[in-house]
Parts: sequence; structure tokens; C-alpha cells
Amino acid sequence: MKRAIKLFTIGFTHKTAEAFFSTLIRAGVKRVIDIRLNNTSQLAGFAKKDDLRYFLKALGDMDYIHRPDFAPTQEILDVYKKKKGDWAAYELEFRGLLEERKPEAHVTRELLDRGCLLCSEPTPERCHRRLVAEWLREKLGDMEICHI
Repeated sequence: MKRAIKLFTIGFTHKTAEAFFSTLIRAGVKRVIDIRLNNTSQLAGFAKKDDLRYFLKALGDMDYIHRPDFAPTQEILDVYKKKKGDWAAYELEFRGLLEERKPEAHVTRELLDRGCLLCSEPTPERCHRRLVAEWLREKLGDMEICHI
């Protein structure tokens, strides 16, 4: 019998680098799965793609994977962020995008187990990382989601 996948999620904003990396290490994360659309912005600080890849390996022997297929489109993001869109509408639109893309067909249980979905939002309530985690649990079943 296969055991449940343990999937973590984390946001980097409002965290120091010390708090961010310590949290990942304490949780036992094996790989960070970056699901941001834009991961090279100067605003990302220590979480810019190339820096993050280095820090994860050097500090916690963790792997880094970028999966933009789990990110919203720029259009969906702009409607919600720039035009102050409604969260329920964003959620519906994003779930439709996941339905269209079917990204769960391109991940393995091994990749997800002890993996951590990364986005920028400080909490998961209004972040697509929660939606992706819940989507994966619906599609793959037998998954424990832990927001850290």
C-alpha cells in the first residue's frame, strides 16, 4: 500500500531569508516547486529563481523546480491584482485553466512527496498555491497538504 503524499506550500513575502529557509529545513522539504509566473523580479529578493536554486541546495540540500504550468496566466493575474478583481472569480478562472492544462498528468507522486509549492503570497487563503495543492489532492488523492 502506498503512503499518502505529503505536500507543503509556502510564500516568501513577509519572511526573512532565515525564517524562510529554516521553515523549509525544519519541515523536511526535499524540493521546492516554484509555481510563480514571474520568478526573476528584483522584488523577489532572495527568492529570485537562480539565487533560490543556490540557497536551497547550499543550505538544505533541496532541489528546485520551476513549474509555470501551475501558475495563472498574466491576464488572470492582472484582472485580480491590478483591477482589484473578486477572489471567487479568480478561483473559478484559475481552476478552469488547470482543467484545460491538466498539469497533474505531468507530475509524479515522487516529485510531489515532501515537495513544497512556492508562491509569493504570505498566506495560502488567497493564493493559487492553495488552489494547486487542493487540485492535486482532488486528482491524485491520498495527499496531506501542509501550509508552512
